[in-house]
Amino acid sequence: MNPIYLQQFIREVLNEDIGMGDITTESIVPEKHRSSYVFRVKHPGVVAGLSIAERVFQELDASLTWMSLVQDGERVEPGTIIARITGPTRAILTGERVALNLMQRLSGIATLTRSLVDQIHDLPCRVLDTRKTTPGLRQLEKYAVRMGGGTNHRMGLSHGVMIKDNHIAMAGSLAKAIELVRARTGHMVQIEVEADTLTQVEEILAFDIDVILLDNMDPDMLRRAVKMIDGKVVTEASGGVTPETIRAVAETGVDAVSLGFITHSAIALDIGLDFEKEERGT
Repeated sequence: MNPIYLQQFIREVLNEDIGMGDITTESIVPEKHRSSYVFRVKHPGVVAGLSIAERVFQELDASLTWMSLVQDGERVEPGTIIARITGPTRAILTGERVALNLMQRLSGIATLTRSLVDQIHDLPCRVLDTRKTTPGLRQLEKYAVRMGGGTNHRMGLSHGVMIKDNHIAMAGSLAKAIELVRARTGHMVQIEVEADTLTQVEEILAFDIDVILLDNMDPDMLRRAVKMIDGKVVTEASGGVTPETIRAVAETGVDAVSLGFITHSAIALDIGLDFEKEERGT
């Protein structure tokens, strides 16, 4: 991830939570008190965001010592201690909620992604995310998808062309839309075109494009579309895919399946911060 983005983001979310100061911790905990805490997972899942949580605490106090006991992308069982932090207690308690929020959110995405990847691990089909991410969290959430074994779709509007029905309507035709895009982007940018019907698939194949997005097609129609395309371009299925249907969709022969819900609807993985011990001399 972009280190400048990450530093700015962490400062912003800490500022949101801390405001004028942590009045509870500053009232109760002596300024020089030091202690050790552990992060413990309460449900099975896949961990993501350990280094980001470490950065949260380092931003508050560079003297804090962080030790990751597992790696991002690793499966864990309930009760697993995934990290330990030692140092000034005030900084630990002040950064607790922000660090937990980020790790729980990212681990939830990684866990959901891994469950889908596992369902189709034996098929030549990738699990993709989408741009349906939390505003401001896209780089982090897409990182979590990678930790879950998924693959990132375009990061933003500037990272690839996707021509949809509204674009075609504005251009007047698919041919004109592709012509306008090619004139602006050149040969280095891939072009993906959305298709809702087999008739549209046939029309798209007449043009020099790279990917066809097969939108909201049932498995039977997907299978027919894949046969028509016959490996000429990359095929991506999207729209209405669920954990219950992803296997049937992947079995149609598509190259990838994209799912918005792996980022916008993932359930956070429950992680807690538990007091371990007080450091000597405090």
